Amino acid sequence: MTSPVIKRSIVVAGHKTSVSLEDAFWKSLKEIADGRDVTLSDLVSTIDTDRHEGNLSSAIRLFVLDHYRSHMSLAREPAAQRDLIGMRTATSVLRAE
Repeated sequence: MTSPVIKRSIVVAGHKTSVSLEDAFWKSLKEIADGRDVTLSDLVSTIDTDRHEGNLSSAIRLFVLDHYRSHMSLAREPAAQRDLIGMRTATSVLRAE
């Protein structure tokens, strides 16, 4: 059985290094870089600079997870705001009666 983790080479801050990631994380990282209109190397360099501990592969996984969690929160926010607006409207109607 082959490992789902694949080691890839990438240039980070001007030096070549290897990163071991599952294919899903690698594809997601590329998607995020494309969405931000930055190179994969630049995005990984930013992640590398911002990490406080752990290895680069773990930092990338946590970055991808945080990115998609943030987008899920933003996707839910308009519905929550609509619920609050609806609650205010219902409260106004009840007070008027």
